[in-house]
Parts: sequence; C-alpha cells; structure tokens
Amino acid sequence: MDEAKRTDYIGREALRQIRARAPERKLAGIEIEGDRIEMNAVPWAAVAGGSGAGRVTSAIYSPRLKKNIGYAMLPASQSALQTRLTVTIPGAGDRKAKVVPRPFIDPKKDIPKS
Repeated sequence: MDEAKRTDYIGREALRQIRARAPERKLAGIEIEGDRIEMNAVPWAAVAGGSGAGRVTSAIYSPRLKKNIGYAMLPASQSALQTRLTVTIPGAGDRKAKVVPRPFIDPKKDIPKS
C-alpha cells in the first residue's frame, strides 16, 4: 500500500489494517524424505511439533535434484527454515519433511544443465 497516496479509495483502511498485522500463514518450500512421490491432487496434512495446522499444496519428485520437493502453507510460527514436519500422504502414510529455502536449486551448481 502506498502511504504517499493522498486520495482515498475503497479498501484503503482494510489494507492499512492488514499491513499492521504480522502474517498468520506463509508459503514454505519443503523437502519430503523417502521414496519418490507422485504429484498430489489434493492437499496433504502437515504437522510440526504436534500441531497440525498446515497443508502441502503441491509436491512432486524432482529428477534434477533427486529428491521430493513441494510447497506447504504453514502457520508463520512453523515456517522457519529447517523446521521439521510430518506429512501425511494418502495411501503412503507419514513422511518426515523439513522447511527449506526457495527456490529449489542446486546451491553448488553441481548438476549440469542439459
């Protein structure tokens, strides 16, 4: 929101209130342990520290990174890097996961581009 705008507009006060609050949820990058997973068609439950308020919105196996990666919408308090999660995959059970930096890259650039 541009505070320098002097003209009033619909929604200005609502935007000011939203800006004043800290975000309640954040989209976090995650790595999911275990065997290769297929893309999820429905959100999967994600639990951190016994509190199950998050969900995996998308996940798939990355052939380039050779690991399962995805995005999870998590409470802001559970979205810090390296936070440990448990993801429930229907038909496959629970898997350990952790919050990782986005975007998903090979930090040392050891994987050649093809």
